Amino acid sequence: MTAGPGDDDIRWQRPSPRLLRARRLQAGLVTAPAALAGALIAGTAGSPVLGAVVGLALVAAGLLWERFLARRVAAWGYAERHEDLMVRRGVLIRRESVIPYGRMQFIDVTAGPVERSLGLATLRMHTAAAASDARIPGLENAVAGKLRDQLAALGEAQAAGL
Repeated sequence: MTAGPGDDDIRWQRPSPRLLRARRLQAGLVTAPAALAGALIAGTAGSPVLGAVVGLALVAAGLLWERFLARRVAAWGYAERHEDLMVRRGVLIRRESVIPYGRMQFIDVTAGPVERSLGLATLRMHTAAAASDARIPGLENAVAGKLRDQLAALGEAQAAGL
């Protein structure tokens, strides 16, 4: 991502490299059964050649999906500043969110089965705005817990006017 005006002094943090492995595993867990089912259905309803073509087409779609996931993972970043947290993401539509510490109402740390198996978690910040979708995926469990506690403390201090 290109830096915007005034972004030279921002120190961007990146999610763990294991996030890409998690996304690839999730893509494979969807692609493989879909390709197998598509091949079996097309092969039974049509011909074995049609089944092979459908199966290979679904595998190719899964590989394209993986390339998109790699770019999407590479686009994530976050930066802690004095009064707010910045989160950036997006490949086609790039977003950069600024969440003031004083506006954070609560912070969740969640992890699905694939993330848990790789020791990763997603940190999600909730604000009063219903449309806020501030999250940082792919953090190592210890980093996510530490960042959650740090953001909660900063949020309490900023909300109290300290």
